[in-house]
Amino acid sequence: MGDDLTKVALKVKYYKIGFLGLLVALTLAIHYGLVLENIFGHAGWIHAIHGRFCYIPIAIAAVWFGVRGGLVTAAIISAAVMPFIFLPRQHPTDLSGELVEIVFYFAIALLTGALTERELHIRRRHGETKLELERAQRLSTIGRMAAGVAHEIKNPLASIKGALEIMSDETTPSNDRDEFREIAFKEIRRVDGTVRDFLTFARPRKTELTSINLSKTVVASLRQIDAQIESAGVAIDVVITDSIHIKGDAEKIHQLMLNLMLNALEASNSGSTIQVKLAVGSGDRVELVVKDSGQGIDQLDLEKVFEPFYTTKSAGTGLGLAIARSIVDDHGGAIRIESKSGKGTEVRISFPPSEET
Repeated sequence: MGDDLTKVALKVKYYKIGFLGLLVALTLAIHYGLVLENIFGHAGWIHAIHGRFCYIPIAIAAVWFGVRGGLVTAAIISAAVMPFIFLPRQHPTDLSGELVEIVFYFAIALLTGALTERELHIRRRHGETKLELERAQRLSTIGRMAAGVAHEIKNPLASIKGALEIMSDETTPSNDRDEFREIAFKEIRRVDGTVRDFLTFARPRKTELTSINLSKTVVASLRQIDAQIESAGVAIDVVITDSIHIKGDAEKIHQLMLNLMLNALEASNSGSTIQVKLAVGSGDRVELVVKDSGQGIDQLDLEKVFEPFYTTKSAGTGLGLAIARSIVDDHGGAIRIESKSGKGTEVRISFPPSEET
């Protein structure tokens, strides 16, 4: 691959040199009056054009090859116009003017080349600075990830350790053993969920878009968490248009829906209602809305909810919404969150126009 790129770069370089050679030949032909004078005859304005045309290849060479390229081209042109200046011709020339013109050739080469090289240097520095910032951001993300993993795993492990110690005590009653066994299993599931979230964020599976029935996928996701919904004492108001099809990844849409619903359940109080709507909106875009009437999100926090590892919860990795946005982006959609503290949260997602099958 590297050799191929080198060959391409050399070929481009040779093409540029060939083009400059032709351009220099053309400008010299104009300078010697072999082009315009054959058409318009000899005139002062034609001679003025002769000299100015030589600036063009010099400037191009300086842009393409820097100061050295500009100076070499200026030297070639200067040497080529010497006979025009010093040899006797039918139309005498102003020697001082011609020599000043040559000085300008080299001045343009120096100025254009210097400016070009300065611009390239600034671009390289900008690129290096950008890479350094990206490297620092990655290190910061890794640090936050490590801290998040440590925090999210340490607490469940402490609970599991305590539960196992109590269960291993022979004096512990049978009922208590069952209770602490359930606590241990619950914390193990919590650790498993944390690890899966991190793996999903760090190594996301490739999105495979096929025609899917989004309506059925959303309904199936809601059924999967019936137990959590009932346990939370929350009602679900579902309004879903039948058989809405999109180009999507059913597994990732399923994960997206679970993330949104679990967030809504955590934010909702017992006796409240979560609204779930799926319909075709304006422009034939498919709109999915999940709205709760929980405590809402503060405006300062709302600006950061999609940042990885950012969370205001006492427990949680802060990856749910980051993963959700990644899934929506992979589907060519858009996600928007509207919320006010104490008045609930609405997550609105739009997908590209539906495709009926």
